[in-house]
Amino acid sequence: MTRLVRSLSDTLGTPGPRAAAGPNYPEVGATRTGPLPSGYHHLHHTVRVGHGRADFAAAGAAVTTWAMHRATGARVDSTAVRAEPGVTLEVSMGLGPVRFTAPCQVIWTAYTDSATGFAYGTLAGHPERGEESFVVDLHEDGTVWFTVTAFSRAAAWYTRLGGPLVRALQLAYARRLGSRLAALVASRAERAAEPPEPGHDVETPPMADGRR
Repeated sequence: MTRLVRSLSDTLGTPGPRAAAGPNYPEVGATRTGPLPSGYHHLHHTVRVGHGRADFAAAGAAVTTWAMHRATGARVDSTAVRAEPGVTLEVSMGLGPVRFTAPCQVIWTAYTDSATGFAYGTLAGHPERGEESFVVDLHEDGTVWFTVTAFSRAAAWYTRLGGPLVRALQLAYARRLGSRLAALVASRAERAAEPPEPGHDVETPPMADGRR
């Protein structure tokens, strides 16, 4: 089985100004190595998003190219088009000029035959401290599952003030990610099943005597 799991420590290069200081929490990589550290709020959400290798590939691509996040209405500005360790991104959400921006850095990635995804960690300026992973798994029975795993705690006055409301919003956002990912996968499957447009040549299979 092909296995390619990379972490931030594997990556060489010069980081950007925010990333130079690194993640603003000490337990870097805990969403991959486990267990999740104490002293943080833990989140775990899993949902089925498809079936078969084509759905697995579509879901993995949507997760690692930020399409899933953007499908929720979030704006994603990143230093690369695909998740790789060391890539920095800013995820912002809100209405009009009122937006909350969350600077992050990709901590680890997984591109294997049965798992695709990544985790990002918070950087200075993020309203939380912690790490969150987004992974698509292809199970032996062919089902495709999406899992969000996170640990976080408040890093700004308004997230500390929000308390339980912030946690509820985090879970709601994880669920929305799953539902939007499932919709993206279903849309791909529908497009693949559509008949060719009129005017497109479709080869007719030969008959037994070679005639078409």
